[in-house]
Amino acid sequence: MEKRDYYEVLGVEKNASADEIKKAYRKKAIQYHPDKNPGDKVAEEKFKEAAEAYDVLSNPDKRARYDQFGHAGMSGAAGNGGPFGGFSGGMSMDDIFSMFGDIFGGHGGGFGGGFSGFGGGFSSSSQRPRYRGSDLRVKVKLTLKEISNGVEKKFKLKKYVPCTHCHGTGAEGSGGSETCPTCKGSGTVIRNQQTILGTMQTRTACPTCGGEGKIIKNKCKECAGEGIVYGEEVVTVKIPAGVAEGMQLSMGGKGNAGKHNGIAGDLLILVEEEPDKDLIRDENDLIYNLLLSFPTAALGGAVEIPTIDGKVKVKIESGTQPGKVLRLRGKGLPNVNGYGTGDLLVNVSVYVPEALNKEEKSTLEKMESSENFQPNTSVKEKIFKKFKSMFD
Repeated sequence: MEKRDYYEVLGVEKNASADEIKKAYRKKAIQYHPDKNPGDKVAEEKFKEAAEAYDVLSNPDKRARYDQFGHAGMSGAAGNGGPFGGFSGGMSMDDIFSMFGDIFGGHGGGFGGGFSGFGGGFSSSSQRPRYRGSDLRVKVKLTLKEISNGVEKKFKLKKYVPCTHCHGTGAEGSGGSETCPTCKGSGTVIRNQQTILGTMQTRTACPTCGGEGKIIKNKCKECAGEGIVYGEEVVTVKIPAGVAEGMQLSMGGKGNAGKHNGIAGDLLILVEEEPDKDLIRDENDLIYNLLLSFPTAALGGAVEIPTIDGKVKVKIESGTQPGKVLRLRGKGLPNVNGYGTGDLLVNVSVYVPEALNKEEKSTLEKMESSENFQPNTSVKEKIFKKFKSMFD
C-alpha cells in the first residue's frame, strides 16, 4: 500500500510552522488514540501513521530531506526502510507513546507504561530486574616482546564475590525470603492516572522489594542480606598480540558480583607499554637508530641490529649516507586485528669523531684534498631533501 503524504496525514500545508505541525499531531493523536478506540485496527493504523508523519515533519533535517525527495528520502533514515522502519522493526508502540507523552507533558506512559483497552497493555518486560555489580579496572604493563607474541597475565583481584553461606540469595536458609506483599511477587505495581484521554496506567518497579518480587525475612548472617561478600579471585587474562598503549580490553563477568545472584560487572584491562631500550614503536612498525662509525659507512661491512626476537646481522653497503633507512620486512609488530605484520626500520646516522690524535688528523688532512671526499651535488640534494621532508 502506497504511503500517504505526511502533510496530508496531519492535515497541514507544506509551509506549516513547527507549532502548527505539533497542534495537528496532538489533534490526530487524541482522535485515534488506542484508549479512545479500543479494538479498532483502523484507528490504530492511523495513530501510527500520524506518529510517523510527526516524527519526520517535526525534525528539520528529516523534513528537509522529505520535502526534497519524498518518501524515498526517508529510506534507511532509521535503518529499516524509513524513520520507523514501517513500525515492524524500528520504532515500537512504546516509543510512540514516549513521544506522545512528550507532547502531552509527560503523561504518555512511555516504556513500561500500560494503556488500557489496547491489546492488554504495554510493559517493558515480565522479567524481573537483576542487580548488576560494578566494573573493575586494572592496568597491565607489557614489553614489546609480549605485545609481539601475545601473553597471559594473572591478576589477584580484591572484589565482591557471591556469599557462599547463602549462595548469593542474601537469605538465611531456605525459608529466609517471602513473596512481596505489595506486588504479590510480580515485582511491579500499577498506578492509575487521570488524563484528558481518561484513565491511564503506569507500571513501575515495586518500591517495597525494588522489583525483585520477594523480600528477605531472615537476612544471611555472613553477608547481612546482600548476597555478596568482599573477597578475592585470581583471574587469568589472555592479551592478544598487537595491542597498543591506551587500548582497553574487557572480560565480561569478571568484575564485582551483583547482589542477590545478580549480574557480575566486567573487568576492564588498560594496556600500557614498557619503553624498550633499543626499539621505538610507530604503530605496527619498529624503529632502530643505527649509529655507524665513519670507516664502516665509507668501506661497508656488517653490523648487528636488535629485533624483538634477538639480534640479526645486516650488510652495510660502502658509501652509506646518513639518513638512509634500511627496511627489515616482517620484523615489526603484528596487527591486533590480524592484518599482517609491520617492519623494522633502521635509521642510519654516521658518527664523526669529536677528538683526533696527530696521526688521525694528518691522515684525514691528506684525504681532504681527494676528490672522493668532496660531496657531490646529487648526494647533497638527496640528504637535504630527506631532511626537508621531516618538516613538511
